[in-house]
Amino acid sequence: MAPRTNSTALLLATALALSACSGGGSGTPSAGNRTLVVDTSFDLKTADPGRMYEATGLFVGKAVYDTLLTFDGGDVTKPVPALAKSYVLSDDGKVLTLELRSGARFSDGSPLTADDVVFSLTRLRDLKGNPSFLLDGVKVAKTDDSTITLTSKAPNPALPYILPNPVLGILNSKVAKAHGATTDAKDKAEKYLNSASAGSGPYVIESFNVSNQVVLRANKKYYGAKPAYDKVVIRNVEAATQKLNVQRGDSQIALNLSGDQAKNMPAGLKVKRTASANVIFLHATRNKAVSKTTSNPKFAEAVRKGVDYKGLLELAGKGSVQAPGIIPSQLLGALPPEQAPERDVAGAKAALAASGLSDPSVELEYPSELTVNGLSLQPLAERVQSNLKEVGITVDLKPTPLTTAADNYRNGKEEMGLWYWGPDHPDPSGYLVFLPGKPVALRLGWKAGADKKLEAMGDKAATAIGDEARKKAFADVQTRLNDSGPYVPLLQPGQNIVTAASVTGLAYHPVWTVDLADLGAK
Repeated sequence: MAPRTNSTALLLATALALSACSGGGSGTPSAGNRTLVVDTSFDLKTADPGRMYEATGLFVGKAVYDTLLTFDGGDVTKPVPALAKSYVLSDDGKVLTLELRSGARFSDGSPLTADDVVFSLTRLRDLKGNPSFLLDGVKVAKTDDSTITLTSKAPNPALPYILPNPVLGILNSKVAKAHGATTDAKDKAEKYLNSASAGSGPYVIESFNVSNQVVLRANKKYYGAKPAYDKVVIRNVEAATQKLNVQRGDSQIALNLSGDQAKNMPAGLKVKRTASANVIFLHATRNKAVSKTTSNPKFAEAVRKGVDYKGLLELAGKGSVQAPGIIPSQLLGALPPEQAPERDVAGAKAALAASGLSDPSVELEYPSELTVNGLSLQPLAERVQSNLKEVGITVDLKPTPLTTAADNYRNGKEEMGLWYWGPDHPDPSGYLVFLPGKPVALRLGWKAGADKKLEAMGDKAATAIGDEARKKAFADVQTRLNDSGPYVPLLQPGQNIVTAASVTGLAYHPVWTVDLADLGAK
């Protein structure tokens, strides 16, 4: 589907507004009061764009906050205009110039200006929240009332792919400042942004609860094509219940079904099957203060060789694939399937012996209630526990509520963890955060200087120009990361989205899953 801000989307929205909804049937919204109910498994902490970095947050943020650039449906190969009507990246990759479109307005009806853009992007960068690194080293400037420049010290060819991320949504700076927003770590606007909207998107927040439910309503002052649904109710529901709800018409979309759960759906339901861009991985801290066991590099090697990858794929079900590296298969620079590791129990035992560790015992933490594409982490953890027991490693499982587990993970308290990573933007540069001294690595105590060769390879990849050069550079980074890093990429689960027949226009996107404003109703 074409972007909703262009003429094609406007014509589509007009046609939808004029058409009457069919009455009665399961999952069909009523004419004049279209409510869409979406069931998903929450990975959600905040609605503040400057602080959000979770999958459900990006899903909500995409509906509430417009960005300078976006993507056309599920196509991630080329960023397209949104709040910016055009953009040009300089030949050296250091300067991105964007010309703003006219007529864009916030949900309170006030015009969106270049000053709002500068404030929003500067706040994101300097707030020091989870997504702040996306604009590290990027200078944001207003050239005139309709032109913005983003200047990087080094070539930054990924920047156009970064800007569509909902964390770079543009805030109404006057409203945000009135509720404590600043462009530094003293910012206190999160409480307000968790209860109200300061964006220009097609929806506004009616209610927001990180544990149970988020309710959005259509932005009556939206400047673009009006969304087809008057209200969207997003519920935190386990995958098995999602299946039941969509089958009996209590919801119109189930986002997190596994391949097996999505089988044999009734004729009145539609199933969208595609590869997931989520990578489930193990990590082992290198922080000796947290664990003297996992900080031994040979321990990570023993784990990497001891995992039964084929067995994990059997658990994951239809559509899942092994992850050869940390970059998912859809993105430039992903490792080929033939480079994926295979189980080597003898090699794992040899690595453990070389570590000098005797009968090691470690704790593996993971979010207990979280499902990734319908896949619970519990059976994966149990299978890893069984695999490593054969190697001589005792694994004590520690299922933990999501909010607590996420805090432990981010604060570097986990000895071993089982987590997943989805792309911040569909460009491999987003995965450099796993290198020494970068945000994810620092959570594991893997500091700058820990692997200077890998860090230099990362710097080369970040500034490479041209698809072929970038593809090779990122593949080289992953190869070394697999050999010496504290991560063990496991698999990419399948993406299966089930919808009622009344829902049209759904396209899977690897960053925000689904763009609610692109959905139609019949």
